[in-house]
Formats: sequence, C-alpha cells, structure tokens
Amino acid sequence: MRPVYAISGGVSKFAKARPDKTFQAIIKEAYDYAIDDIGLDFLTFTRIVDGSVASYFSDHFSRQLMAGIMAQDYLGLCPKPGHRVEGGGATGGLCFQEAWKSVASGHMDVCVAYGFETMSHVETWKGNEFIALASDVSFDYPVGGFYSGYYAMMVTRHMKEFGTTVEQMAHVSVKNYNNALHNPYAQKSQRISIKDVRNSPMVAWPLTRLDICVMSDGAAATILCSEEGLKKLEAAGAKIARPLVKVTGIGRGTDMMRMADRPHVDYDTFMRDYATEQEKSSDETKAYYRKLWDHGTRYPGVHSFRAGRTAGNMAYKQAGIQDPLNELDFVELHDAYTSSEMQTYEDMGLCRYGEGGPFAESGKAFLPNIDYGLKLKDKPVCAVNPSGGLMACGHPVGATGLMQGVFAIWQLQGTIKKHFNDDQLQVKNAKRGAIHSHAGTGTYVSVSVLERDE
Repeated sequence: MRPVYAISGGVSKFAKARPDKTFQAIIKEAYDYAIDDIGLDFLTFTRIVDGSVASYFSDHFSRQLMAGIMAQDYLGLCPKPGHRVEGGGATGGLCFQEAWKSVASGHMDVCVAYGFETMSHVETWKGNEFIALASDVSFDYPVGGFYSGYYAMMVTRHMKEFGTTVEQMAHVSVKNYNNALHNPYAQKSQRISIKDVRNSPMVAWPLTRLDICVMSDGAAATILCSEEGLKKLEAAGAKIARPLVKVTGIGRGTDMMRMADRPHVDYDTFMRDYATEQEKSSDETKAYYRKLWDHGTRYPGVHSFRAGRTAGNMAYKQAGIQDPLNELDFVELHDAYTSSEMQTYEDMGLCRYGEGGPFAESGKAFLPNIDYGLKLKDKPVCAVNPSGGLMACGHPVGATGLMQGVFAIWQLQGTIKKHFNDDQLQVKNAKRGAIHSHAGTGTYVSVSVLERDE
C-alpha cells in the first residue's frame, strides 16, 4: 500500500437547521473551503481530482434516494468515479477510510471524501425514530424505542458493575461544551457546570439533555492524496501546508445488531483476542482483569463496545502504537452520549475497563489552557474532543466522522488559529491523533490514526 496524506478539509457551520441552502449547497460550503485552503481554484481542482466518496446516513431525512449522485453532480465531479457509504453513526469515519483505500490501493491519486445530513427536515421525534431504525426493528426496537433508552441501559449497567457515577459522566459534558466556546463551527457552545448537567431535563435516567448530543444540519469534506497526487496538485499551484499529515493506521470493528446476541468471552479469550499490547505486557493489569472476571464481569456485556476495541487495536497495530494514552496527543471521539465517551475511553485503551468514570473526572482528557471551573486531579495527557465533539459541535450523522477528520488535520498542521481565529483549542506540538466513529449500539466502529510526517 502507498502512503496516504490528508492534506485539507472543510466544515460547514453545523446548526439545528439550515433552511438557507439545499443539502448540495451545504456540502459545497465544506468542499469549497477545503479546495480554497490549498490555494486552488475550483476548475483546477476538478481537473486533478480522480474521484470521491459520499457519506450520508439516511435517505429518510432528505427524502431523496441516491442523494450522493446529486451532490456529485452539484460539485462538478461527474463523470468521475464515486460511491456512497452508509454505516449509521460511523458513516463519516467509514467514508474517510474508503477514500484512504482508494488512494492507498493506487486506484486514485487524489480523492475527496464528503458527507452531510439535513436532519431538520423532520420533527425531532421523527428524527429519533429514523435513528432508532438502526437497531433491529424486529427485536430491539419494539422494546427499546429511541436510542437514549439503549444508552441509559448500558450506562446503568456500567454504574452497577464498576461504581461509575453521574457526576463522573457530567465531566465529559462540561469538558466538551467548554472546549466548544472556542470553536466557531460548533452548534451549541456554552459554559456549563456539573450541576447544570444534572439539573437539565431528564431524558432517560441517568442521561439528561446535557448528556446527549443534538441533531444537526451540516457537511464536511477531506482531501486525501498519494505522493504522486501531491506532486500533481503542487505542480498546478496548490499550497499544501507543511508538515504533511499522514494517515498511518485504520481499523474497523463490528458487533451483532441485537445486544442480546453478543457473546460473553472468558478471561483467557479476552486477553488473547481483545487486550491491548500494553495490557498484555502488564502483570498488574492482567491481575486486575482476572479479579474482574472472578467477580462476574462479562465481556463485552452491555457496558462495553467490543467493536471499538477491535477497531482501535487494528489501527494501533498498523500505526505502531503500543500505549494509546501516552502516544496519542488527542482523540476526536464519537460522544453521542457522555456515557459513550466514557465507555470508549476504555475501548480505545486510554484506560482499563471499569476505569472510565475515574478517567473522565481525572483531567487527563482535558486541555491545559481552558478554565473548566473544575478541580481536576491530574494534568492533561491526551485531549479528548478538543473541538467540543458531537456533544457541542452537533451530529449531522454523515458529516460527523469527516468533521473529526478535518479537525484532526488542522490540529496536526498546527493551523487551529487560522481556521478558528482562536488558538485556545490548539493541542501544543500535536504529532499524532486519532478519530473514532461509532454506529448504533456499537455495531460498526472505525478508528483512524493520523500523524505529522516529519
């Protein structure tokens, strides 16, 4: 496989509703920004780009089948190759990886990945119904209903199993909303406290409104290329930021749609098939997990996302990462719920299973130069959702994973100030980061590792 570089990206303003533009025009906002950021005009880029991948979750929201080809037309990309990717909440992350595959395989030298969702076209309850159709409609949906119910159940089990508290989860919301105060693309930036989170309206105990991300209209786009594509673009006048950002690892995982069908594995199977390299090498961690299993822990159960662990381990292996917490400078993580961010700390190996709650309140996932109004025990180590995440930026499903990719590119280029007009969210000397997309109740998960090529 060839080296693949993520050279540019663009994000539209995420909002509760964008009645001013069609979905094609919202995509073009992000697409044009990505082209402009490398200093090319539209016609020159159109001549050089080899093809595209389109990302959107549901035909229901746009009431349009094959919306991807309509965007392809609107962007002037016909008759170049393109296809649509769909994988629930992981759609954008999968789209990013499909573009990577096109370039890494040699099929394309320059590929653009773009995604969108316009969720405001239906009432909120209807939108929740559409999203809930990503559960098994013959089994889970009739008894589980909307997704907030599923995630409430999952975190309730996490609380019983590991002693996790609602205050620990609320640290996630405080962190992400306060980060987003410095992100002009965010939909819902606001200064909040632990008390605010717990006093906001209850949706599904223990999850309040401030524990849950919001529906959005929005789009995002990233441009990926090979070394040959880089030469073509620069020969045409492109001004591509240095250091270059290289995609060094991709991983994917899946799990059964029905949570009741997910098997429980024994301790030896977990250590062999799911433990991170760091966990396998630590006698103390092996003893910790042995104690959990001896006390009745079941993996993956409903408190963990096995697909997330699988995706992370695959990406880490390709990228040569042994210790994710200390080898990643930041992670843009799928925080549809505060609880799912906390659970994903564990799945991605930032902490051990059962330690997501203490990790969430420790300060290790925070930024060092933001006033959160919290007394944090530990210094920041790996910033999680420095952008504000889905919680504050919004979640136009098909765009979300690509939004993460754009913010990761800007972090590693060191250009957050240029794009945000504010450098508060710039992770100092960021060399390596990861993006994480999650679908359903953990049925599809993607993890991609990006790093500065120096």
